[in-house]
Amino acid sequence: MFGIGPVARGQVGAPGGENVSVAERGRILLVLPFDNRTTNPSLDWIREAAPSLLSSRFASAGFSPMSRADRMYALDHLGLPEGFQPSRASALKLAQTLDADSIIVGSYITDGTDLVAEARVVDVPHLRMGLPVTSRGAMHDLIDVFDSLAWQLTRQLDPQFSGNEETFVAAGKGIRLDAFEQYIRGITEQDQAERLRHLNQAVALSPDFSQAWMALGREDYNGQQYEEAAKAFDRVVGANDPDMLEAGFYRGLSLLFSGNYAQAQLAFGNVARVLPLAEVVNNEGVAVSRQGHDGSPLFLQAVSADNNNADYHFNLGVSLMRHGATSQAITEMAQSLKLRPNDSEAQSLLKAWKTPAAPPAPSTAMAGTDQTAEEDAKPDPLERIVRTFDAMAFRQAAVMMDQMEAAHLAALTPHERAVKLAGQATDYLNRGLILEAERLYQSAETADGSLSEAHLGLAQVRMRTGDLAAARKEVGEALQLDPGSKAAQDLNRRLETQAGQK
Repeated sequence: MFGIGPVARGQVGAPGGENVSVAERGRILLVLPFDNRTTNPSLDWIREAAPSLLSSRFASAGFSPMSRADRMYALDHLGLPEGFQPSRASALKLAQTLDADSIIVGSYITDGTDLVAEARVVDVPHLRMGLPVTSRGAMHDLIDVFDSLAWQLTRQLDPQFSGNEETFVAAGKGIRLDAFEQYIRGITEQDQAERLRHLNQAVALSPDFSQAWMALGREDYNGQQYEEAAKAFDRVVGANDPDMLEAGFYRGLSLLFSGNYAQAQLAFGNVARVLPLAEVVNNEGVAVSRQGHDGSPLFLQAVSADNNNADYHFNLGVSLMRHGATSQAITEMAQSLKLRPNDSEAQSLLKAWKTPAAPPAPSTAMAGTDQTAEEDAKPDPLERIVRTFDAMAFRQAAVMMDQMEAAHLAALTPHERAVKLAGQATDYLNRGLILEAERLYQSAETADGSLSEAHLGLAQVRMRTGDLAAARKEVGEALQLDPGSKAAQDLNRRLETQAGQK
């Protein structure tokens, strides 16, 4: 499992699924907005709340759910309005456009003070609809209701899934319902001022709500409020959220556009250390150049990663020329024009670079000063910035790194594999990602049941979900395997103390 968390939640890009890894087949889900059958328009926001919550839990369980942006892309591609409520036939068409393996369709009603949600899984390749699953609870427990529904659907999608329902529910405990409602309203409003109002309310109500900060950062960025956008994206990066790479990329852009080049360089560098994609290292090179330093090595890295991008060759050419490497600069600019023949700026630069400078004519000192001033006034071309986040490229790179990690794990002995998985699970647990932690601790236990750290980790997961009996059982097994474990002894004492207080 790739160590940065469930990153594969980006856009899918073009229809047809050419870019989707074979390893993801059978795991790609499209969760559609639920049908509001309450006859209460004020509860329409729950339509989008359902796919948001379910998709988040599915990603943590190891699936690849489509994002809302994916769905909006498909609707636009099919010529359908954003608020379209699809029939079964049109839902299948939507899923086929995005190459999804399964669709989740559902509805919700109110029963007195309770909310009742129902959902079904549609198997797209076999055109088969699964049995309905339902979840109910008080309206103020709406997040718990959908977390429980997500667990039931996961068990239907993957009968071998061994995660606990309590872990699904505990994963959403840190979200305030009023903040979540404001967030959903903020991403669905048509008016930008209203979107900003709701999103600002969401982060005011819940300052650690990284999804709301991410949405607010996007709004500020699109509104060219770059300093505010950088602050919002920083809250996502600092939270180790699954969106942290995208947030880091746009934070770097926001800092670039607000003139904070040193911090922009750091932001892009942090992303590049995890996924050194061409657009990231290119922008890091721009940030370096804006500080008067040589960004050529980074532009060369971008060209090596994507040799068919005209802008990367343009940037390398400009940087090389600026630092005296004329012949190499001409070669790079010629390659840029080969890829984009109508680029007028590149045409002008290449012509100027190929034209040898005429020797200065005899003149007065004043005339010489005028000529120098004229040459100094010529504009120094700026390297070009990649302004959009290619989520599909990040997704593909993450999947590739997952596959490399899986191959590495497969080559280890069972004990080594268990140790590695338990270490990754602990990293997730420390970041508050308890669903991911549970899944990897269980995998570690399967690889080597004698590893006490796997049982100890599961005990900590059970404590966080409130299942103290299961936590005591796991600690007991950890102590049986390693009686001298101080961590297990300390956790056992804590559990005994809690049991004595009840």
